[in-house]
Amino acid sequence: MTKAVIYILIFLIGLFFGETANLLIDRLPEKDSKLFKRSHCTKCGSDIKWYDSIPLVSYIFLLGRCRHCEAKISLQYPVIDLVNGAGYILVCMVNGVNVLSALYCLAFTILLVIAVIDWRTYEIPPSLNLMLGCLGVIRIILDFSHLLDYLIGFCVVSGFLYLLVLATHGRGMGGGDVKLMAAAGLFIGWKNIILALALGSILGSIIHIVLMTTCSKDRVLAFGPYLSAGIVIAMLYGDQLISWYIGLL
Repeated sequence: MTKAVIYILIFLIGLFFGETANLLIDRLPEKDSKLFKRSHCTKCGSDIKWYDSIPLVSYIFLLGRCRHCEAKISLQYPVIDLVNGAGYILVCMVNGVNVLSALYCLAFTILLVIAVIDWRTYEIPPSLNLMLGCLGVIRIILDFSHLLDYLIGFCVVSGFLYLLVLATHGRGMGGGDVKLMAAAGLFIGWKNIILALALGSILGSIIHIVLMTTCSKDRVLAFGPYLSAGIVIAMLYGDQLISWYIGLL
C-alpha cells in the first residue's frame, strides 16, 4: 500500500513537471522573453486560471476545450503530461527512489522537451543542453570518484560528431546534436553515451525509413528525438545492455 502511494505521488510530480515541459515546448522555439508569463488561450487570448491548468484533470474536466471560447485544446498537453508522469514512474521502478532517480527524472523531462522541439523545428535550444549539462555537474559532485568517466563521456561522442559536422560542412549533423551528446555524456559517462549514440542511430534509421515509406516523410532527419530516446534507454538500462553485449563476445 505504501509503495502504491509513493508511485502515485511520483506520477503526480511527473504530471506537474509535464506542465512545465509543455510550457517549454510552446515558448522556447519562439524565444519568448516572458517564458513564465501567465498561460492564455491561443485562440481568444483569455488568461487561463490556475484551476484550468491542473495537469490532465483540467483537460478532462473541460472536455479538451477552452472554458471561454470552446476552442479545442491541443492533445499535446495531456499526452506530454502522461508521458512525463509514466517516465517518472519507470525511472523509479528501474533505479529506486533516491537522489539519482530525481536527477534522472529531471533529465527525462529535458530530453522529452528536446525530442518534441527538435522534431518540430529541427533545432535544439541551447538552454536545454545547458540544463542537461548542469545535471551532469551535479552527478559528478555526487559521484566524484568516477570523474574521469564523465569527462571522457563529455568529449568522446560529441568530438566524433563535431568532426562529422566539419567533414560535411554542417550538412550531416547539427550543432545542437553535438552539444546534446556532450551534455548527456557528462551526465551518464562514456560507456553509456556511446551506447546511446548506437541506439539512437538504430532507432533513427529504422523509424525514419518507415516514416519515409508510409507517411512521405522528408529525407531530412531530426536526430534529436532518436538521440534522446537512446540516452534515456542507456541511462536506465545501460549497464545491463553493455554486460549482455560483452557476454555475446
